[in-house]
Amino acid sequence: GFSLVELLTVIAIISILMTVSIVGLNGMAGGKGVSTAVSTSEAVFEEARSLAIGKRTSASVLVSVQDPRNRDTYLRRMVVAYKEIDPVTNEQKSDWVLASRGATLPDKVYYSTDLSKRNHKNGSGSLDRITLSNVKREYSGEYYIYEFNSEGICTTPGASFVVGTGTLPIGEKHPRTIASAKRDFGGFVIWRNGATSIFRDP
Repeated sequence: GFSLVELLTVIAIISILMTVSIVGLNGMAGGKGVSTAVSTSEAVFEEARSLAIGKRTSASVLVSVQDPRNRDTYLRRMVVAYKEIDPVTNEQKSDWVLASRGATLPDKVYYSTDLSKRNHKNGSGSLDRITLSNVKREYSGEYYIYEFNSEGICTTPGASFVVGTGTLPIGEKHPRTIASAKRDFGGFVIWRNGATSIFRDP
């Protein structure tokens, strides 16, 4: 038979191994979420750029900051919008029109307002914000904006788009970084020609 000490030793070893594996799995899940978010976001930016060139007008990627209480959309919803051309004057109208329902970042992955900068190289400058009002109620509100002109050129070259794993407590405006994923961030820089450069460490 086995002694009590041997049984307790085996149970302790199993507990340690299970703890280590759970922490590892959580880290892998967070990393996968950020990778998926970066890929999805790149596709949205390419959609906006193609729309700008195709319609020969300004188009933009908008990141929702409309309602901090809404965990499904706040810093997670991305939409593409464009400015219609007036058929009479052939000039752009002032209001933005939504081009699609957009995309939502994976669960527990948020757009980082602290790390996303107008000038990523210097780590400085805040991105512009706009307010959508002439759209469906669920889409109205404030958004961060990344804009392309009618030639598909980014109007804020060198700006960065950064996402990270976190949680959003009720009533707070800034997601908290999950302790097990403090370095789990990723994103890309948008260049003048609309191309992007991905990075894993902002």
